[in-house]
Amino acid sequence: MLAAIPLLILPVAAYAVLALTLGGGLFSAGCNGRLTHPLFSFATSGGGMWPVSAADLLLAVALVVTFIELLKGIGDRRIAIANHALSIGLFVTCLTAMLLAPAFATSTFFLITLMVLLDLAAGFIVTMGEAQVGRAPKK
Repeated sequence: MLAAIPLLILPVAAYAVLALTLGGGLFSAGCNGRLTHPLFSFATSGGGMWPVSAADLLLAVALVVTFIELLKGIGDRRIAIANHALSIGLFVTCLTAMLLAPAFATSTFFLITLMVLLDLAAGFIVTMGEAQVGRAPKK
């Protein structure tokens, strides 16, 4: 049953930990400034500097997790149904947090919430497609 847990809960939880510790609490509006402050920079071959922040790293990890979650979605129907239900709960939680808590009202958390929504939609589409393929045509 652990396979049914959406993996996108990991970046959501990581954001929550960062927002609540670095950001100054649930109702702190200064979270975005601390998360987008550059941690380190890379020099590019063209002479530019590429600053990387905690928000950038979190979004990169969330994209990789989204890809893995989409690949994981092809499998057992019972697990897929439980995954859909838990993904709906995760999306509602993300949306509620974004609308009610200033620490979650950032572009970074919005993009993570969007990844949760896209994973949810893709899961439903894949499940419906599998159900259509599994149905024998009537003659």
